[in-house]
Amino acid sequence: MALTRIEAWPSLRADTYKRHALHEHDCLWPEKNCYTDVWIELVHTLGCEPMAMFAFTHTADFEGDQWTFFKPVHTELRDLYGIDVQELTVWRPLLEHAQEYLSASKFICCEVDAFYLPDTAGTDYRSQHSKTTILMASLDAPARHLGYFHNAGYFELSGDDFTHLFRLMETSDESYLPPYAEFVRIDRLVRQMPSELAKRSFEMLQRHFKNRPRTNPFTRFGQRLLHDRETLQSSSLSQYHAWAFASIRQAGAAFELAAAHLRWLGERGQPELNDAAECFDRISVANKTLILKGARAVHSGRPLDAAELIDVMAQAWESGMLRVQQSLSPEPALA
Repeated sequence: MALTRIEAWPSLRADTYKRHALHEHDCLWPEKNCYTDVWIELVHTLGCEPMAMFAFTHTADFEGDQWTFFKPVHTELRDLYGIDVQELTVWRPLLEHAQEYLSASKFICCEVDAFYLPDTAGTDYRSQHSKTTILMASLDAPARHLGYFHNAGYFELSGDDFTHLFRLMETSDESYLPPYAEFVRIDRLVRQMPSELAKRSFEMLQRHFKNRPRTNPFTRFGQRLLHDRETLQSSSLSQYHAWAFASIRQAGAAFELAAAHLRWLGERGQPELNDAAECFDRISVANKTLILKGARAVHSGRPLDAAELIDVMAQAWESGMLRVQQSLSPEPALA
């Protein structure tokens, strides 16, 4: 396999890979969302610090039927790490793109079907079709072998999974839409000095904080939850999990990362942000309690009483945002 293996980054192996601490099992949300997760692991693999990039989580909002699917900002990946992300036009078979780009030390970030990802065993693997994002890093086409980042780590697949993932056995289908994909250039990778990285990250927090929700998103979430309670109560567990992924999990994971980001900045010259981090930790914990409580309610058919938890989250959001605001440097006077 070594003779035909293409690697965008040398020596990545699933059996020896060490994931970032944000994906360890002692985290409340070991998996955040599929797109953010691959970026945590790629930045970590490149020898950079992922903690610096999470200023964007502070804009997490309740959008009406779901929470913001939070993602790293591409321009900020470039400013922090020198990583360049561009959309990949999939105008030929995806495998051909993968061979060309990985050979040039470029990664491919792509939407795929989790049905063929063995790391999802117990959930989606060979059980149900669902869209998810992976980041391809290693490829051996003759051996039908792929190494990829997904969710909380680095994994490998082969054989029939490879064949189906790349649609090698598919007949022509005019209705088939190519997946959304991006390529990732690291030829200008920069490992900033810790002080410079923290400085840039703090400046990003200042910018994102201006775009925080105008009203308390947990108050709005609680109102929608009360309105949808009967529908949730009568739903199946699979329907509940789909709803919970789009709502509770996104809120809980976003504020877990927001707290981690503030704490990281607090350790690098901004200790006043630690109080806000504790507020956001309370939000993350309350969402973890809510997602389990909701599953039990749906399973038993009993109404979900979430008023107390929602109140905890709403108060913690108000307190946390106020503490961040008090910690930020005042805006310079206009010339």
